[in-house]
Amino acid sequence: MKQFRNNVIRAGLGALYLTGAHYLLRPIFSGVGAIFMLHHVRPRRDEEFQPNRHLEVAPEFLRAMLAHLRSAGVDIVTMDEVHQRLMERNFSRRFACFTFDDGYRDNREFALPVMREFEAPFTMYVASDFAEGIGRLWWIALEMVIAKASSIEARFGDVATRLDTSTPAAKQASFDHLHEWLRGSPNEHDIQHEIAALCARHGVDEIAICRDLCMPWDELKRFADDPLVTIGAHSITHRNLARQTRESAGHEIEMSRARIEGELQLPVVHFAYPYGDKVAAGAREFVLAQAVGYKTAVTTRPGMVFPESADHLTALPRVSLNGNYQDTRILPVLTSGAATAMWNGFRRIDAA
Repeated sequence: MKQFRNNVIRAGLGALYLTGAHYLLRPIFSGVGAIFMLHHVRPRRDEEFQPNRHLEVAPEFLRAMLAHLRSAGVDIVTMDEVHQRLMERNFSRRFACFTFDDGYRDNREFALPVMREFEAPFTMYVASDFAEGIGRLWWIALEMVIAKASSIEARFGDVATRLDTSTPAAKQASFDHLHEWLRGSPNEHDIQHEIAALCARHGVDEIAICRDLCMPWDELKRFADDPLVTIGAHSITHRNLARQTRESAGHEIEMSRARIEGELQLPVVHFAYPYGDKVAAGAREFVLAQAVGYKTAVTTRPGMVFPESADHLTALPRVSLNGNYQDTRILPVLTSGAATAMWNGFRRIDAA
């Protein structure tokens, strides 16, 4: 199902490019700027089974986007500058802002050198448990379990089911099935329990994943010293905040900032909601982020930034640089706002 969806999106992006429709839609939907969302930046991998491929782009694709924006005369700015322009209603020039979620080490190794080439500032949103080395990146753990097994046994509630994972296609189908079930689980404990059991049965060290992929505090400290880097918060545990109690969600939003400020000795005034879609961040979370004093908070809801976004500073949309669609021809489509307009039902603001 996910592959079908990816094919539809790819076809839609291609159609916008080939027909030139994005040029017609640009004046209506390009807004005043865009906040781009990335996760991993690293060289392409050859494995056929890569279910989290959408979360990583190659350095060359990032470089191409930056070059495209520079050639179009778009200002590449910090999240502080995004906030300032929205507050002052300063829209004389279009802007782009780059954001990286989670705190991955490859952002330092591969993204930072590219950003330096263009003197382009960016924000990294850190999940504090990831920096502590105790975080659970369950979606990566699930990929690693399925990658090494020819079959797996998983529990859906009280029902044990054996899934075929003997071929790349079967692995992808099993991953999609389990990922959808786990993301839809109302209980965060169910996710952690099932992933821990799978890792134990198949010899995957879940904690080692975090320590291998994410920067610890000492690395983050050196990383944050770069003048191009702004550090934001991304919760403590990377849980679906909308499924937490108000008290728990507020704790995740507020204490992640306190931990980062304590470790790095710098102010943290920007936030990114874990997962960030409508089932993970809504009106309650937007109010909570505002109440604890964040200047901005970003979602994963697709969209460009419009003047009206100034009234929704803790519900800002982003444009995903998705690893499934690393075609430089679509760069003008992404910056036109045409693609995000189609994805979000042609709404300028989606903050409900």
